[in-house]
Amino acid sequence: MAKLPSVILRAGEDRRVRAGRPWVFSNEVLMDGDAKAIPPGALATLRAASGEKLGLVTFNPHSLIAGRLISHNPEASVDPLFIGRRLARAAALRDRLVGVPFYRLIHAEADGLPGLIVDRFGDVFVVQANSAGMEALTPVLLEALRAEFQPRGILLKNDSPVRTLEGLERGISVAAGEVPDRIELRENGARFVAELAGGQKTGWFYDQRDNRAFMASLTRDASVVDLFCYAGGFGVLAARAGARQVLCVDRSQDALDVVGDAAALNDVADRVATRRAEAFEALEELAAGGRAHEVVICDPPAFVKSRKDLKAGVRGYRKLARMAAGLVAPGGFLFMASCSHLVEPPLFAEQVQRGLQDAERGGRILRSSGAALDHPVHPALPETAYLKALVLQLD
Repeated sequence: MAKLPSVILRAGEDRRVRAGRPWVFSNEVLMDGDAKAIPPGALATLRAASGEKLGLVTFNPHSLIAGRLISHNPEASVDPLFIGRRLARAAALRDRLVGVPFYRLIHAEADGLPGLIVDRFGDVFVVQANSAGMEALTPVLLEALRAEFQPRGILLKNDSPVRTLEGLERGISVAAGEVPDRIELRENGARFVAELAGGQKTGWFYDQRDNRAFMASLTRDASVVDLFCYAGGFGVLAARAGARQVLCVDRSQDALDVVGDAAALNDVADRVATRRAEAFEALEELAAGGRAHEVVICDPPAFVKSRKDLKAGVRGYRKLARMAAGLVAPGGFLFMASCSHLVEPPLFAEQVQRGLQDAERGGRILRSSGAALDHPVHPALPETAYLKALVLQLD
């Protein structure tokens, strides 16, 4: 490997890296002419102010997160074999945890490949490179994926807004083989459908797998409302678990069509109804109907995408909790989730509690959880534990 450029930390700014943190912020770097000249996404040797080598990073002088540690070994060669080993390690863990080849294969820093998301759908893989470093390493990644898994197809789903922060273009393309528009997947013993290119994120939200299973365990003989249902992960599984009727609500007709397909695949179409509506409008209509439901599920998209959204976003969670609580029968269950990474768990729990007060409902928290086990968290990046979920029984 050719000699790599060096990224030098300012005096005293090496303590976080030495403590295990895999990010280096731009204000921690001696951003001289040499550093600014490093091409975005290039590999570089990270050095302390003393010159000591601390590891290997991908570097982007134009990003707030300027350096992303990819190896503590500054002499490592980041080639297909290097990435292939990390893919194999991640797959072995997921195969043990999940048991079927439908999971998040790579969850960025926690799996040693910072800025990278890979979701697996059997022999089809969906890749999101969310950093300049992973963009530059994409050809190496693709070679490693082909060698390790012999995939039928690989889709580059590089449409995330976070790419703009890295100075990257957004787009979707087939990188290898054949990628179907829709693909069947298995989760919690049920069959579902994901839209890979046209759907949200990678086409499916594996992070709610464990929460879906728990909620399904509460739904036998229940009337269930699944708000922000997307492809029906909660609602269809509830019907399969014995719910007497399920209403899936989403503003996207395409998503509701997928719900219908999943319901048919699981032989529960007679117990799954869909309604195209904005969630808050649907809540008002359902409240006006005066009917209570044993289980109400709220899994909204992020209400807070930047710090300027925080005040309005947390009010949204409070409003959602208030309106949803009004639909829950006494003794019934309310599921509330937030994927806004800027909303910390105590703040989310506080807004849910305030919403219950507004609805004049009492109850108890039965379960507090996060993302499924195939979404591990780097020990030195606890803020990347973005998903919060609460299950409450209401009086």
